[in-house]
Amino acid sequence: MVVPAGEVRRRAAAMALAAALVALAIILALLLPAPTAGPPSAAPSPSVALPPAPPGSPSPPAPGGSAPAQELQETDTPEAGQAPVLPPVTEPPVPAPPVPEPGPPEAPDQPPEPPRPVQLPESLRGQDLTVIPGAGRVVALTFDAGANAAGLPKILSALAARGVPGTFFLTGNWAANNPQAVAQIAAAGHRVANHSMTHPVFTGLGDDQIVQQVRGAEQAILAAGADPRPLFRFPYGERDARTIAAVNALGYAAVRWTVDTLGWKGTSGGVDVQTVADRVQAGLRPGEIVLMHIGSNPDDGTTLDADALPAVIDRVTAAGYGFATLDALLGH
Repeated sequence: MVVPAGEVRRRAAAMALAAALVALAIILALLLPAPTAGPPSAAPSPSVALPPAPPGSPSPPAPGGSAPAQELQETDTPEAGQAPVLPPVTEPPVPAPPVPEPGPPEAPDQPPEPPRPVQLPESLRGQDLTVIPGAGRVVALTFDAGANAAGLPKILSALAARGVPGTFFLTGNWAANNPQAVAQIAAAGHRVANHSMTHPVFTGLGDDQIVQQVRGAEQAILAAGADPRPLFRFPYGERDARTIAAVNALGYAAVRWTVDTLGWKGTSGGVDVQTVADRVQAGLRPGEIVLMHIGSNPDDGTTLDADALPAVIDRVTAAGYGFATLDALLGH
C-alpha cells in the first residue's frame, strides 16, 4: 500500500509535537520542587523552654482536638521566622498571712466590789428602836420573811399600785431559797434589811454564833442582789443589852416595831383582815413602824397581812400620813 506523501508529512509532524511535549514535561518536573504532604510543623524551637502551666490553668488540647477560641489565639502556629507565642503566665497566688497562735487566755475581769455599807450613826447604838425619831407624819411598813413567799406577789402589787415604799427584813435562808424574789423587791425600789440567817432566838446564842448569824445572812442577801446593811431585826423580837451591843459591833442598828398586826396568826388564831387594818390604825402616830409578814400561816395557809395591805394603806393615807422606809433612821 502506497501512503501519499502528504499523509507521511502530517504523521511526522504529530510525532515531533508529542516528543516536544514529553521533553517539556520532563524539564518542568526537574525545575519545580516536589509538593509536601502537610503544613510545616508548629512545634516551638527546641531552644525555647516553656514554663510549666500554673495550678488551675486549662490543659492544652490533645492532638487532633479543637481548642477554645481564646486558647487558639494564644497558641496558633507562628509564621516562618517568627518567635513562638508562649501561653500567658499566671501570677502565683499570694499566700495568706499566717494566723497567730492563740496566746494564754486573758484573766477574767475582777468582780465588782460590793457596795460600801452605810455607817451606823452613834445615836442608834444601844437601843432596839420602836419608832422613827423625828420622822413627822410618816409610817414605815415593814415585812419579815423567814418562812415562804406566799404573800409577796400581793404585797408588791399593793405597794406598786399606791406608790408606797416598804422595808423587807429577810433571813439568809429565805434569800438563798428565793433569789428572784429578792431581786424583785430590790428592783421595785424597796429597802432590804437583815433578819439573821436561820431565825434563832439571839439571847440563847454565844457571841461567835451571833456573828455567824448576822454575817451569814448578810452574805446570802448580797449574793441575791441586795444589801441589808445597816438595818437588823431580832427574830421573835428577843434581845437584851448584850445582843444589841453585838449587832451594833457588826455595824447594824436594831429595829423593833411600834405595832404588830398579828396577821401571822391567821384565821385559825382568831385574826382576820379587819383585825390587821384596825391594829395599824389604832397604833397610828408619827414615825410608826408596822410589823407585817410575807409568809402564809402554816396551819391554815392564810396571808392576812398581804390581803389587808390595800386597806391599811388607804386608812393611813386618809388619816393624813405618808410612808417612808427605815432609811429615814439614817437621815435618808
